[in-house]
Amino acid sequence: MSRRMLLILALTCAVGVGNIYFPQAISPLVVAGLGASPDSAGLVVTAIQVGYTAGMFLLVPLGDRLPYRPLLVTLLALTGAGLLAAGCAPALPPLLAAGALVGVTTVAAQVIGPMAAGLVAPERRGEVVGTLLSGSIGGMLLARTFGGTLGEWLGWRAPYLVAAVVVLLLATVLARVLPVNTPPSSRPYRSLLAEPLRLFRAEPDLRRSCFYQATVFAGFSAVWTCLALLLTGPAYGLGAHVVGMLALVGAATMLCTPFAGRLVDRRGPDQVNLVCMLGVLVSAAVLVAGDRGGAPGLAALVVGTLLLDVAMQSGMVANHARVYALRPDARSRLNTAYMTCAYVGGSAGSWVGVRVYGRAGWHGVCAFVALLAALALVRHLVALYGGRNASRR
Repeated sequence: MSRRMLLILALTCAVGVGNIYFPQAISPLVVAGLGASPDSAGLVVTAIQVGYTAGMFLLVPLGDRLPYRPLLVTLLALTGAGLLAAGCAPALPPLLAAGALVGVTTVAAQVIGPMAAGLVAPERRGEVVGTLLSGSIGGMLLARTFGGTLGEWLGWRAPYLVAAVVVLLLATVLARVLPVNTPPSSRPYRSLLAEPLRLFRAEPDLRRSCFYQATVFAGFSAVWTCLALLLTGPAYGLGAHVVGMLALVGAATMLCTPFAGRLVDRRGPDQVNLVCMLGVLVSAAVLVAGDRGGAPGLAALVVGTLLLDVAMQSGMVANHARVYALRPDARSRLNTAYMTCAYVGGSAGSWVGVRVYGRAGWHGVCAFVALLAALALVRHLVALYGGRNASRR
């Protein structure tokens, strides 16, 4: 794993994740350009998200069954074809079908993670995972800016077509630079689909990693879902675009995750998880002051969300390193189980967070985040000190 290849893989992760997020910025332009009803704007984003969830289940486990080079090149080629079809769609239904195809196949980042973990020595695994996650964060943060700016200048089709060209260029590059590997598993495809659940039942460290990420990501999603309600409410009276500007503060996590990965390599994932859970608790305490309004409240939101972002993403690096170390022959299936739990936790956090905000306001949301972090922390301390006491006996 050379530095050059790692940067190419991080860029691929950024582009793959960005394909999920840039349609969010141009969905109003899409429905206006196609003459569809404004209510249809949500379908443009939903089609890709539903497809992405399906791709996680159906395609990511193939990373344990097929050689990486043809799998990744095929996925990127199909994504490029889907983006081209979306950019040329004459009406909304073909666009939604193309968007679903893009969602299903743009799971390259979830295939690259297990692949890269198997191409490096264990003492470098955390650093590599952190670098790849940094690329994914960059893609997530910049995709909306890319889509919105290009869409305003050249129309809604331009982001799809430009993204298609970038994806197809990456497919060409990866076809040349990726190594040829022997698949770690020869199990039938049907068996691979059922394996993530079996691994979840069999691996205690997978279960606790899933619990850590699901709880912390639930708090993260609750904060960012309710932040728009707070900033556009009477405390601030700002526009929704301010939320997007505030999200750019999270770009600092692109620098923090590689550092977190190096800490995982030196100290182990458990110590990094412990610091991250404490960081989430501190962020909840800082965010409480966010409903004061004015400059002091906005400063609390900036500091609190930045700390929350860093803690959540750094904790993900630690969890990934622990999960990838469990079974080298099943890393893609382990990743499927882990990421599914993370997404379920995030979705539940958004749903509960809005309802807590409606009943208890911003303070209630902060208390919800602190409760989730405390649950993860208690579970982690039991795993750490309970295991040590048992080994002494």
